[in-house]
Parts: sequence; structure tokens; C-alpha cells
Amino acid sequence: MINKRLLIKALLAHNDENSFYDKKLKINLSHKEGKAKFLKHVCALSNSNPANNSYIVIGVSDQQNKIVGVDFFDDSKLQNLVNAYLENPPRVMYENIPFPHLPIGKVVGLVTVFPNNQLTALRKNIWKYYGGSVFVREGSISQPKVFGITIKDTNSSLVETIQQQAQNNIQLTLDGVVDFLNQHQGDRIHAQYLVFKETFILCWAGIEKNVKGVRYYSRVDIELINEQVKLFYSNLDEVEIAWTDNAFTITEYVQLGVQDRLRFFPLEEVAIEFEENGSYQLHTRLLFEPPQLDRKTLLHRYNANNALLDKLEKKIALSLTEQEDLYQLSSSYMLCYLNLIHEAKEQLQRARPLLKNQGNAVYETYKETQRILRKIKYN
Repeated sequence: MINKRLLIKALLAHNDENSFYDKKLKINLSHKEGKAKFLKHVCALSNSNPANNSYIVIGVSDQQNKIVGVDFFDDSKLQNLVNAYLENPPRVMYENIPFPHLPIGKVVGLVTVFPNNQLTALRKNIWKYYGGSVFVREGSISQPKVFGITIKDTNSSLVETIQQQAQNNIQLTLDGVVDFLNQHQGDRIHAQYLVFKETFILCWAGIEKNVKGVRYYSRVDIELINEQVKLFYSNLDEVEIAWTDNAFTITEYVQLGVQDRLRFFPLEEVAIEFEENGSYQLHTRLLFEPPQLDRKTLLHRYNANNALLDKLEKKIALSLTEQEDLYQLSSSYMLCYLNLIHEAKEQLQRARPLLKNQGNAVYETYKETQRILRKIKYN
């Protein structure tokens, strides 16, 4: 079983990017340009490595080759994006890999592009790239190719060597369990490890609370220790956790302000199913149904949010009540948008830099809203 943290270290040992490996400081899939560049690299890596895996490591300074990390990213059906825009799309997997020196909530993103053995091309136009375009890797650059296109295996032995260097062992597994439990010590924190199929070790932690006889957890962190993969991380949501001999299930709830009070709504169920052959599958099911609210009430909230943004842009001091309202601004815009006030989405984009200047806690509410909208879109 491959330890993904060791794999990233082995890839970074090759300081120069090449035909099976690319590194990025970050990717932005919320805009056409970011999606187009990501698809270009996936296309090029797939064509340059038809018989072995290719990798994109995210959260690494390109010049210094230094691991700086990125926010935990729930891929939210990233495969759907690849399938929609690429002809002969490869299978793509995004994983969040924790490193001990990174701040809580920061990870390194690892994109694995699995071998396809077919010529991959853009299916349709996106940004400045035209449908039908084919990309290949030339050294560290993903280049368009017009003629003389052939796919051939040139990297299998090197990739196999790197993957062999990243094989897990008992010491790394035990160290991973101990590190996780030590990191999540505290009076209110519940942390434990579970073993599935005599092979997989899953560690999880969260702050426990009981509501009407139901046990929920907040600040939940879940890692698959064998592969050093962070399966789930949330700083805001409430989570319900259950497990059997074969599966571990997470039901995630989001808190939204509805009719002047905060309510929890189920967002998504993630089931991790472990199999006898040493593999596991992640199954996700979107549960979220946005509350249907009175249009008059929504328009009032929409206009109040716009007035708040106007004050932030003009740098007018906010009252204490208005400062509290900033924590609900993003979710209010989202509810307006989901109730067919389409302009609210543009206002949410306008709010991004303004909320970012208000500190991490306020900006986290914006990022959480974007995560929910991404899940809804790809489902």
C-alpha cells in the first residue's frame, strides 16, 4: 500500500517537473481560466503517460520546491468536470495529504491521473483553448500538439521505482496513529482509531455533543493512516458518524440562518466501504434541499447584504450588530441564489475580497458557502 506522503516526497526529490509529474502552488476551479489550465495539464499528462500514473502536487512553491500547503479540498465530483470537457477522459482522483509541519486545516493536494492508453483531447471550447485541442508534456510544460501525435510508454520503470520508494510499513503506520492521537488531545475532543478488514487503520477525532438524544461532532478530522490521506476535515459543520465492520459513514450538516434562527440541514453522506482485496471505495450522496423561503423576506435580506457590502467598500465603520451579520452574509446570499434570486451569486463573488479582509473566521463562512455550491453544482 502506497504512503501518499512518502510519494509526494519522492516526487519532490525530482526538482524539475517532467512528463509524469507537475507541481502547483494552487489551482482555482471556480473560474473558467483555472478550470481550463487544470484540464490542459490533465490532458497532457494522460497523453504523455498512457501506461502509468501521472501526478500533480498542489501546495508547493515552484521556485523553492517548498511545501506550503493549501486548504482541504473536497473534490466534489472532479471527475465530472474531466468527463465533461475531455474526449477519452482518464480517471482522476484528488486526495488531501497531511504534513506535520503545516497549520491545522492545511494539506498538500495530490491529483493522480490514471493510465488511459488512448489519445485525450478537449471535447469543447473552454477559456482560450479550442475543442479538439491535444496537449502533451514537453519537459515541464504542457504544450499543444497539432501533428505527429503518438502516445507511447517511456516512464513506467521510473514511476514504478518512485512508487516502490513510497511503500508503507508497520513503523510508519504506528507513527501515524500516535501522531494523530497526540495532535487531537483535549478534554472535549473525542479521538480514536478503528481497524477495518485487518488492513485499514482509520483515525478520527471531533468535539462531541448530544442534541435530543443524537450524538454529533464538530471540528471533525478523519485520516486513513495506511495511505496518509485526510478523508474529511471541517472547522464549521456538525457531523454524525457511524460505522460497521465494513464501512465508516459520515453525515454532514450545515448551519444556516432561516427565519431569524439558526437551523441545521443535512448536506451530504459519505460512506467509505472497505473490501477484502485491500481496496476501498468512497460513495457520496447529496442530501441538501435548500429551504424555500418567502420572496419578500429574501429580498429584504438581499438588500441588507448589499448595504453591508457598500459600507465595506466605502470603509465605513460597522455597528456591532452589522459585524455579527457578516457571519451570515455568505449563507444568506446562497439561500437567495438557491431561491432563484440569480443576482445573489454575482454579489457573493463581489463579497469575496471584502470578507477576506475581515479576518479568517468571517472568510471561512465564505469558503464554506462556495464548497456547498460546488457540491450542488456537480451533483
